[in-house]
Amino acid sequence: MSTFPTQAAPNSSTSMTPTFLLVGMPGLSAVPSWWTAPLITIYLLSVLGNSTILWVIAMEPTLHRPMYVFLFLLSVSDVGLATALMPTLLGLALADAHAVPASACLLQMFFVHVFSVMESSVLVAMAFDRALAICRPLHYPTLLTNDVVRKIGLSIVFRCVGLHLPLPFLLAHMPYCHPQVLTHSYCLHPDIARLACPGAWGAVYSFFVVLSAMGLDPLLIFCSYGLIGRVLQGLGSSEDRWKAGQTCAAHLSAVLLFYVPMILLALIDRLRMPIPLPAHTLLSYVHFLLPPLINPILYSVKMKEIREKIIKRLQPRKVGCA
Repeated sequence: MSTFPTQAAPNSSTSMTPTFLLVGMPGLSAVPSWWTAPLITIYLLSVLGNSTILWVIAMEPTLHRPMYVFLFLLSVSDVGLATALMPTLLGLALADAHAVPASACLLQMFFVHVFSVMESSVLVAMAFDRALAICRPLHYPTLLTNDVVRKIGLSIVFRCVGLHLPLPFLLAHMPYCHPQVLTHSYCLHPDIARLACPGAWGAVYSFFVVLSAMGLDPLLIFCSYGLIGRVLQGLGSSEDRWKAGQTCAAHLSAVLLFYVPMILLALIDRLRMPIPLPAHTLLSYVHFLLPPLINPILYSVKMKEIREKIIKRLQPRKVGCA
């Protein structure tokens, strides 16, 4: 079993050392090879599923509409998030490599959080899209034009990159009072920030980033579904309510899949609940690895138009006789 070298002693202030140490999944360091195949399988299936969604939406002009543009962005964020996690996950699985250069760790942290906040932002945009389509169906085409969708997409990109670009530089220059041992299999901002000395000047900005992204977005989605719920209650027949509700089913499933593990992790960390470390680590894997794998299945099953277009594209074309 791997042993971690001693770094800075607790309560002594030092600058960032050249390497971080990843704990990984407790109990797997002695036999890392058995979980390599499932890990690679999950990644390949995630890339395949999301690439199929991207390909179909890009190739089908009938899908160049706001709902599917946002789905396109969701698939981009899913592929990016899964890919950003793989270097350290595969390093641990294949070579039991716990030591990660600080520069590589900060780079992974940047991309993990950029794509994670991108996914959160896209889910907000999709909730806004569904709220407009159900609450203002007659005004929907004039309110959510292609130009508005482009501006929303650019805002999402600027938000993700702009919020997180300062973080690696802030963390690189913060004083650290704890050994640089991370509790996950990848580099995450909260995991690195908690190693800094109390009162470090970058902590305020770090808190602002977390609050503005992962605190605000679920609230906005909740408000959107509150509006949708009010409209559904006013519909005459249960059949109309069912049809309207079905348009939100895939999105609501994706929202729960993304936010429930994240909220549970936040509560566990904040309340310091005494749960086993493997359970905490497994919940983190569910939060980051399950949405990229499940989202393409959800949208392919729940959205008839996507399903039909995928089948149409995969069917062999008939060649007429000359």
